[in-house]
Amino acid sequence: MLDYRVASRYAKSLLDLGVEQNIEDTLFEDIHAFQAALNNRDLYLLVKSPIIKADKKMSVLQAVFGETFNKVTMSFFDIITRKGREAHLPEIAESYVGLYKKYKHITEVKLTTATPIGDEVLNKIKAALLDSAVTDEKVEIETAVDPELIGGFVIELDDKLYDASVAHKLEQVKKEFLSNKYIKSF
Repeated sequence: MLDYRVASRYAKSLLDLGVEQNIEDTLFEDIHAFQAALNNRDLYLLVKSPIIKADKKMSVLQAVFGETFNKVTMSFFDIITRKGREAHLPEIAESYVGLYKKYKHITEVKLTTATPIGDEVLNKIKAALLDSAVTDEKVEIETAVDPELIGGFVIELDDKLYDASVAHKLEQVKKEFLSNKYIKSF
């Protein structure tokens, strides 16, 4: 809980600064690139390590990102490391992305299908989601394929789940048959 509060406060501060200076999009690109770089296990362990000193971490961050990231982003990293909060950087980055998307009215949707779908079907689903009341002004769809669905699709957004898969419908029919109290006697 404490990690989330710390991360959200720093992320909100960074977003507020970005909005104030009209560079929130640039900061988002930097933070998104930082998140992608954290997929490298060595960098992630370096950032999270309580053994490695903060100045060493900052020199590595400066060497890796200093030339490509905005100076505000690098100054933010410097402040975080000087305050001894660098271990929270992955959570701060995740929180910043969420706050940025909320600020920009972007809804993230995960669409899982039994087979890969084409762009035409994806665009129809996106249009239907935009017309619905559950999404904001813009929709970002992440697609995944799960053959165990047999057919249909599953949509996840925020804390909602819409399961229109064949596997789910078969499970519902199975439960209905098992809960049937009426047994016809001959």
